[in-house]
Amino acid sequence: MSEMTESEGADRGMDGVVYRVSPALANDELNALMAAAWQGHARRDFQPVLNRSLAFVCAYHETSLVGFVNLAWDGGEHAFILDTLVHPEFRRRGIGRELVMRAVGEAGVQGLKWVHVDFEPHLRSFYERCGFRDTAAGLIRLKGRS
Repeated sequence: MSEMTESEGADRGMDGVVYRVSPALANDELNALMAAAWQGHARRDFQPVLNRSLAFVCAYHETSLVGFVNLAWDGGEHAFILDTLVHPEFRRRGIGRELVMRAVGEAGVQGLKWVHVDFEPHLRSFYERCGFRDTAAGLIRLKGRS
């Protein structure tokens, strides 16, 4: 579990949830959250991904990680929202939206011009409430092509 205090850059939000940008994050914490949030999650080492990210935002309730979003980037002016997740016991409280908004804010602080997100159709209204709008895009699925 991560130990943190508000004096270390944490910011308390609704329901006593504390948000931190790019805190020290152990694989065990993130794997546990992903296993709770995503059916079929396979344990993995997230450190290479986190080390290349522009930032990531974590939500904590007491000392437990309850939310996460990754802000990947192209090294230039484009960032990408990835892996937005909230523990099932903490959903429908605005945590996911707060995570995304803080990630978008961090992209702005870093001087980026664009933040992109890809999502499944059932998440459209969530991302629209976060301020994203539809654009034309292309996608090639490399793994599991049929």
